[in-house]
Amino acid sequence: MSLKEIHPDGWAPALGYANGMLAEDGTLHVGGQIGWNAQKEFEAKDFIGQMEQTLKNILAVVEAAGGQATDIARLTWFVKDKQEYLAHQREVGQAYRRVLGKHFPAMSMLVIKDLIEDEALIEIEATAHISK
Repeated sequence: MSLKEIHPDGWAPALGYANGMLAEDGTLHVGGQIGWNAQKEFEAKDFIGQMEQTLKNILAVVEAAGGQATDIARLTWFVKDKQEYLAHQREVGQAYRRVLGKHFPAMSMLVIKDLIEDEALIEIEATAHISK
């Protein structure tokens, strides 16, 4: 089975990783995305802003592979601050729906000690299935 690397147009190069890998059967593995923009700059410093940008990044990879939000089958969230997440449940839901609508795939959330990028507050990876 061959895999095709997926990289949205206009994004800074991914160095040492792929933003997405699309299999022949339509399975798309989206590498962990964080809350920076296409040029790897953090515009938002707050949790909700980074979460929304992270979801936009995931959607950009899915769309670059020919899919849409409803093709996302799984999201795995990695957050550094459980209390920050819990304190903003309403805003989390609003930001989520702004990006992915009312599509709710299987999800897991893990609270972690840290992320590689110091400014990152959240990382989310995804699996989607792109119909041919």
